[in-house]
Amino acid sequence: MLYRKYAQNIETFLKTQPNKILLVNGARQIGKSYIIRYVGQKLFRNFIEINLKEDSEGDGVFSKVNSLHDFHLQLSSLAGDRLGSKEDTLVFLDEIQSYPKLLTMLKFLNQEGRFTYIASGSQLGVALSQTPSVPIGSVAIEEMYPLDFEEFLIAMGCGENVVDEAKRCFEQRESLSEALHDYMLRQFKNYLLIGGLPEVVNTFISTRNIVLCRRLQQYIHDLYRIDASQYDEAHKLMIRRIYDMVPSNLESKKKRVIIKDIDGKKGHRSFADYADEFEYLTASGIALEVKAVSNPSFPLLETGTKNLLKLYLNDVGILTKLLYGNNINAILQDERSVNLGTVYESVVAQELHAHGFPLYYYDNKKNGEVDYLVDDYESLSVLPLEIKSGKDYKKHSALDRFLSAYNIERAIVFSNEREVTADKGLVYMPIYFCMFLNRDSTNAGDLIMPAIAAPEV
Repeated sequence: MLYRKYAQNIETFLKTQPNKILLVNGARQIGKSYIIRYVGQKLFRNFIEINLKEDSEGDGVFSKVNSLHDFHLQLSSLAGDRLGSKEDTLVFLDEIQSYPKLLTMLKFLNQEGRFTYIASGSQLGVALSQTPSVPIGSVAIEEMYPLDFEEFLIAMGCGENVVDEAKRCFEQRESLSEALHDYMLRQFKNYLLIGGLPEVVNTFISTRNIVLCRRLQQYIHDLYRIDASQYDEAHKLMIRRIYDMVPSNLESKKKRVIIKDIDGKKGHRSFADYADEFEYLTASGIALEVKAVSNPSFPLLETGTKNLLKLYLNDVGILTKLLYGNNINAILQDERSVNLGTVYESVVAQELHAHGFPLYYYDNKKNGEVDYLVDDYESLSVLPLEIKSGKDYKKHSALDRFLSAYNIERAIVFSNEREVTADKGLVYMPIYFCMFLNRDSTNAGDLIMPAIAAPEV
């Protein structure tokens, strides 16, 4: 089983929040059902799982549920001999967005207190925004994401002592040994190829076959596009169009969504015209939005944003599959002809998002652009982050102007360089340290990649 930090979140909630129902939101294929099943079977004698999407596409027995009586009748017909009490019975309602009326019913199921409930959904954010009576006070909504880089390291056999040593060096602004740096950087590049989707990670671990991994990534990417087609007729084509444009947008100089390119029609279009499409992509978890800030202040939540949006895919492995196909040398060999800036920025967006940070970047006509801004709670200021994939990591004129313009004393520049150095508040760190930023072969022609053993520390 893959180690997932979120398992502890679920376990803690089920042990300490008996008067609320946990709703786990996140994109498809990130392991929500698996981890809920694992924790539920561990903690409860009776574990009942109902996949409501399968029900809606099959017999549709829950489509006729309009009351608690109806619900319990259907539940008992499926699991009557396994229904005990609230203390020993967990009912897992998977893909609950398939029946929005059941979202409203959660309030009454919670008040009744007959069993313990947990629910999840791959488009839960969309469903909640369209549900007229969200059971506020009876539910707690939490997000789950693909494996972050730390979880990937552990999945690849990296020991806890190695991760702890790396974290200590991050906190103390120390460099890793050359052996440990080489290991971390190699695994980081593997992560750029494989990403954090559990099925892809498991396939990589068992086969080291990049072609099989790429096939899975393409399948999941296509699945996300199909899901968009299930949205209402007025929006589904534009949702797919915007989603398909993400890789090419990221390869452009500014990496932004260009409104006039979405439908190709002449005439004025604004971000407001596509608000529903952007909302679907981000609420369903398949894309990450990074908002532009021109005059930053702490906290960033209170800073006005500009209509200059960037969208990133939710998984860096899917991105590198779309950009480079089965060619692994673009990532592993630092090909000079390939600019990995897009990929490095994507993986940092993924890490920041998974660790609780709202995503912002700085854009100012006079000063230029800085890759990311996060709240610095230690200094009650804004902390800029610059991401560098090449050798010129000490060239950052826009960042220099930013620090001068707003009298900000600290910034981090991430790159491939091993040594951690500081220069007038600027801290240069290896790219893999971004994992510690937190808010509180089956065919002869297939490519097989060797395992990498972590050095002892």
